[in-house]
Amino acid sequence: MRAAISTAEVGDDVWGDDPTVTALEVEVAQLLGKEAGLYVSSGTQSNLCALMAHCQRGEEYIVGDNAHTYRYEAGGAAVLGSIQPQPVTTLPDGRLDLDHVASVIKPDDAHFARSRLLSLENTHDGMVLSLDYQREATDLARSRGLSCHLDGARLWNAAVALGVAPSVVAAPFDTVSVCLSKGLGAPVGSVLVGSEALISAARRWRKMLGGGMRQAGVIAAGGRYAVANNIDRLAEDHANAEALAAGLGSIDGVTVTKQATNMVFVRFDVDPAPVVDALAANEIQAAVNGNTSRMVTHLDLSRADVDKTIAVIASALA
Repeated sequence: MRAAISTAEVGDDVWGDDPTVTALEVEVAQLLGKEAGLYVSSGTQSNLCALMAHCQRGEEYIVGDNAHTYRYEAGGAAVLGSIQPQPVTTLPDGRLDLDHVASVIKPDDAHFARSRLLSLENTHDGMVLSLDYQREATDLARSRGLSCHLDGARLWNAAVALGVAPSVVAAPFDTVSVCLSKGLGAPVGSVLVGSEALISAARRWRKMLGGGMRQAGVIAAGGRYAVANNIDRLAEDHANAEALAAGLGSIDGVTVTKQATNMVFVRFDVDPAPVVDALAANEIQAAVNGNTSRMVTHLDLSRADVDKTIAVIASALA
């Protein structure tokens, strides 16, 4: 990846003539079965550009109350897009209750914000939405005149877990945002894909949001390498997460509350301070918030690293 970055051919992407950026956008759009792509600096910017391309001021999007676009992206849709979020309860498995979704879609009445978009997330906390559920949710949305967006930051993990091509996961949605810097290991960036018209609108919003980049080929090259080489190997991360969950689950004082794809959620039933100190002393980066932690496996972690983490935590709590 570093070699690809060091030899990247560049231009000026604000003018649309950086060949490496253009190649990345075309490749990801084709991989996801969409007409066009837009390279952006982050998943937050990608989702915001999508929401603003779909919705006008005073319109609303329907979203899970634990979804990244609603909870962890600083309220950008409301603040910068004047788009009203209509949150619905996120179920424990990452789905939204579709009866609840249907109940909050507004009638065509001047008293209400106009319901315009349904936004889903796959994976959510590592959990994979089934293809049948995605289709059912998007069919409901379209039957009521809504468009559909997928925050697919970890869509690659969902595709590997389901054993399908990424385009199959992306198929029911008008726009899809995918991250290059999580499981795929690129240094920076996301790609938003959709129709030519939606991506053209999103490109204008990207410029307005300060996301126009000049010789961006030097980072896009890392993204191209990641997409070409690092998707199938995500299965290793899933296997490592399973091994981590099994090992931590055998330690007295630790409860594994959930393991899905490359994420392990744990609760410490005793004072976690010794664990925090031991992890830091052994140069293992894992945040412990209160008595819980979300641990994520990725391409820079080996099975030996997983085994070491288990051993360090077990020793700290012994």
